[in-house]
Amino acid sequence: MGRIFNAVCRRARTRLLICMIDNSSSDALKRAFLVEKRVINALLLREVMTRYGRHNIGFLWLFVEPMIFTLGIVTLWSLFKANHGTEIPIAAFALTGYSSILLWRNMPGRCIHAIEPNMSLLYHRNVKVMDIYISRILLEFLGASMSFFVLSIIFIMVGLIQPPEDLAKVALGWIMLVWFGSSLALFVGTLSESSELVEKFWHPASYLIFPLSGAAFIVDILPAAAQPYVLLLPMVNGVELLRDGYFGSIMHAHYDVGYMATCCLVLTLLGVAQLRRIGREVIPE
Repeated sequence: MGRIFNAVCRRARTRLLICMIDNSSSDALKRAFLVEKRVINALLLREVMTRYGRHNIGFLWLFVEPMIFTLGIVTLWSLFKANHGTEIPIAAFALTGYSSILLWRNMPGRCIHAIEPNMSLLYHRNVKVMDIYISRILLEFLGASMSFFVLSIIFIMVGLIQPPEDLAKVALGWIMLVWFGSSLALFVGTLSESSELVEKFWHPASYLIFPLSGAAFIVDILPAAAQPYVLLLPMVNGVELLRDGYFGSIMHAHYDVGYMATCCLVLTLLGVAQLRRIGREVIPE
C-alpha cells in the first residue's frame, strides 16, 4: 500500500512540475510577444513621424502618397486611351498592376541602409536589427494595402470597375505579392549593409524590371515562346493571380503559385541568414 502511495505521489509531483514548466514557458512567450509588439509599435510611430512629420496631413500621407501615384497612372492611361490588348477596363488594369509595384519596389528601397540611421536604437536591449526591418516593411505594406483597398472601393462605387469575381484569389494574390516584396526587401536590405554597390545597382535594376513586372501587360497577349520566361519573374505570377480574381471571366491568366511561393521562401531564408550575420557584426557606437 505504501509503495502504491509513493508511486502516486511521484506521478503527481512529476505532473505538477511539468505543468509549472509549461505555464512558465507560456508566460515567457506572452511577455516576449507583448515586448515585441510594443517595440514594433514604437518603431512604426517613430518612422511615421520621421518620414511624414506633424505638418499638413501628417501620417495620412502613408496611404495618400501611393494613392496619388496610382491615380496618376490611371488618369494618364485613361487620357491617352492606352491599349493593353484586353477587354479589361483601363482603370482596373492600371489599379491591379501598379498597386503591386508599390510592394516589390518600395519595400526594398526603404530597407536599403536602414541600420545606420537607427543605430542608436540598438542600445536598447529589446530593440533588435530585425525589428527595424519589420517596422519599415510593415509601414510600406500598410500604405500600399490601404491605397489599394480605398481606391478599389472608390472605383467600384463610381462605376469605373466591377466588384472582384473571386475575393479569395484577390486576397491570395495580394498576400503573395506582399510576401515577395517583404522577402525581397529583407534580402536586399541586409545585403546593402555588406556592400554599398547594392544600392547603386538596385535603383537602375528596379527601373529595368518595371516593364517586365506584369503591371502594363497580361501574359496571355505575349508570344507563346516568351510566356515561360516572363513567368520566371515571381511578381508576374502574383499580378496574374490578382487579376484573375478581379476579372477571370474576361482573361486567361497564367501563374504558378507554387513557383512564386518557392521563390519567396528562398529569398526569406537568404534574408534571415544574412540578417543573423549582420546582427552579430552590428555594434552600436
